[in-house]
Amino acid sequence: MRLHILHHATEGPLYGAWMIDELARHGYRISPGTVYPMLHGLERDGYLLSRQAKENGRVVRVYRATARGTKALELAKDQIKELFHELITEST
Repeated sequence: MRLHILHHATEGPLYGAWMIDELARHGYRISPGTVYPMLHGLERDGYLLSRQAKENGRVVRVYRATARGTKALELAKDQIKELFHELITEST
């Protein structure tokens, strides 16, 4: 889920409620009590940066990937590609 969050955060700003809905579209059923600590942790670790913004008349916290987050996502993609290549190669 963290990689999914980083993926969307590199594409543009996101907020927690939207991310919960997005993850649900992919079969994850998570609560705000799960996603918000994850967002806060990614921000604390330097992968995300947040700011306050108005959304439908409410103040929400909007997250974007930092350079560190973008680099971590690219590294993870490379590692996933390598793993899948090994899995596919072994099965043939």
